[in-house]
Amino acid sequence: MSATIAKQAPGLNSSSAVMALLHMRTFIALFLVLIFFSFAAPNFLSTANMVIMSKHVALNAFLAIGMTFVIITGGIDLSVGSIVGLCGMVAGGLIMNGLNLGPIGYTVYFNVIEVVLITLAVGVLIGALNGFLITRLNVAPFIATLGTLYVARGLALLSSDGRTFPNLVGNAELGTTGFPFLGSGLILGIPVSIWLLVIIGCAAAYIAMRTPLGRFIYAVGGNERAAALSGVRVNRVKMFVYMFSGFCAAIVGLIISSELVAAHPATGESFELNAIAAAVLGGTSMSGGRGRIGGTIVGAFVIGILSDGLVMMGVSSFWQIVIKGLVIIAAVVVDQFQRRLQQKLALQQQAAIGG
Repeated sequence: MSATIAKQAPGLNSSSAVMALLHMRTFIALFLVLIFFSFAAPNFLSTANMVIMSKHVALNAFLAIGMTFVIITGGIDLSVGSIVGLCGMVAGGLIMNGLNLGPIGYTVYFNVIEVVLITLAVGVLIGALNGFLITRLNVAPFIATLGTLYVARGLALLSSDGRTFPNLVGNAELGTTGFPFLGSGLILGIPVSIWLLVIIGCAAAYIAMRTPLGRFIYAVGGNERAAALSGVRVNRVKMFVYMFSGFCAAIVGLIISSELVAAHPATGESFELNAIAAAVLGGTSMSGGRGRIGGTIVGAFVIGILSDGLVMMGVSSFWQIVIKGLVIIAAVVVDQFQRRLQQKLALQQQAAIGG
């Protein structure tokens, strides 16, 4: 037995070393893009650019955190970009025009906190619609969220006939001022969006690693039928992840409209691609059952730095889309290679012990 183990040890050691590198691939990618753009792009590491880039990364990270939970369960959420646009329009419309109660001829205006809560509720409700379609009507996640992508984008356009809600500074007499602080304000010199990312990221990581709900999410993605037979309420878990994804998208819609002090119905187009790329690059398996919130956030940094660095280099936006697509493909290929290597390593270890 000892001879067999000794014989297999070099192979096991080399495979283990490769596995260690694969587990660290997101950090390696982050290091490489930082080094590359620090030389290729002028002023890339300047303080002003770091602040701007961190805000861009935060937007992508919010969506990617919600997407991570969805993908871990074996699903996908293509509607997050449209939810961003719709929620931005909801916030802009409430600040600009209030809520018109036509039958009684009265308009209700909400303060900023109420606007934020209503907007978050809209995001959660769209996520609940996705969950209902998937769990109750057995619609495939790809089709269900593709449908809500169009519905949410259409509602965003209808809310203003395709026009922008400009100058969302509010009206002091109506108590609607203070909205720009969410996107442009600083707390202890750090943008509000970064503080929100820390809070949401820590909460999501805690749920994933320390709560029964987190274990259920991984169980559903690993083997849905086995999870159901073990007593996991699969439909409730799926409802939660899609509602949480909608919640994260609503936050992004609020931050963007607040930072721009304007809401446009086309906001958020193709944001879902960045979210998926960040999640997959961070180690989340598209087949479900595996992923880490920390890895996703690092993946969001890679995608954000890549996007901003290419802009600073003057690379065409068309090429940027091509490069992001290649990043997604490469991340999936590496993930599949990691899965096969894990299976091979497990078989080698069993053979070594059995020998």
